[in-house]
Amino acid sequence: MTDREPGSGAGEGAEGTADADAAPSVPAALRAGAALFNEGHVLAAHDPWEAAWLPLVEGPDERLLHGLIATAAATHHAADRNWSGAVGCAGNAVEYLDGVGSARRGIDLAPVRDWCRRLATDPEAIERATPPTLRIDGTAPRFGDLDLPAALLAASALAGAVAPGDEETFETAASLAREERGTGRTTFAELLFAFLRTPDARPQVAARLADHVELAERKRRDVDDLF
Repeated sequence: MTDREPGSGAGEGAEGTADADAAPSVPAALRAGAALFNEGHVLAAHDPWEAAWLPLVEGPDERLLHGLIATAAATHHAADRNWSGAVGCAGNAVEYLDGVGSARRGIDLAPVRDWCRRLATDPEAIERATPPTLRIDGTAPRFGDLDLPAALLAASALAGAVAPGDEETFETAASLAREERGTGRTTFAELLFAFLRTPDARPQVAARLADHVELAERKRRDVDDLF
């Protein structure tokens, strides 16, 4: 894992839409990634941040997200005792975050910068200290704090990180949850929230979600076959 992957250019601050193929909004991606990071799923935090970062051209949001992606990579490498990888990614994180205001998008960056500077010089510090808690507007997001747009991003990323989840199924479920909005139906949203918030029940929730996704796709195929 590296701290970045190449992406295409788009306007700074592109917010995305409810379209599953569009980039997520920066605020939703920041909240989703922060909750994953704070819940201990450091590698998974990389995913929503990268999804929002890829379309951005150089600017404050691009540097912020790039720095957070590198922070997640550095922390992951350090936990895996990949010292050289941790040092390289931590150094990149410091470089990107030093070019961002101290509270861009409400994120308290001081402890993040301090953590990355420490890893850049002493990656084994992770064996003596814990990563910082990420705070947005003074609060530390957890899974129970997420609104629907952030929760959909976090659930898909978490599914790729834990055993009882299939990321592709969860991405489809997230798309279906977006389609439910305004219809009075909340099946997919409720199951995705449950997956995040009830760790002990994740295998059962994932199985139910997969059944509902299969049923929804079967109905869609049946309708398509009529035409």
